[in-house]
Amino acid sequence: MTDTDNFMAPPKGEQVKAVSGSTNRKEVPISDKALLTLEEAAVYFNIGMQKLRELTGDDHCPYVLWNGSKRLIKRKPFEEYLFRQFSV
Repeated sequence: MTDTDNFMAPPKGEQVKAVSGSTNRKEVPISDKALLTLEEAAVYFNIGMQKLRELTGDDHCPYVLWNGSKRLIKRKPFEEYLFRQFSV
């Protein structure tokens, strides 16, 4: 039996993206993610990268999770924050 015999094809309509190495991971749509990278947040919220850095630069920002030096934006709390704002 080879490694390819154990590989199950994804359900119809789902994408599989090869990620560094030989492992395969499902690509999750941005709208389903709880945490977004700055690049994903810029696309999702239609806000520029520099403005996102300004909005999330505080050490105690309630809608940011730091993973080492990587800044991840908590999608729902950030959405709630934006809906309460008049402008950014």
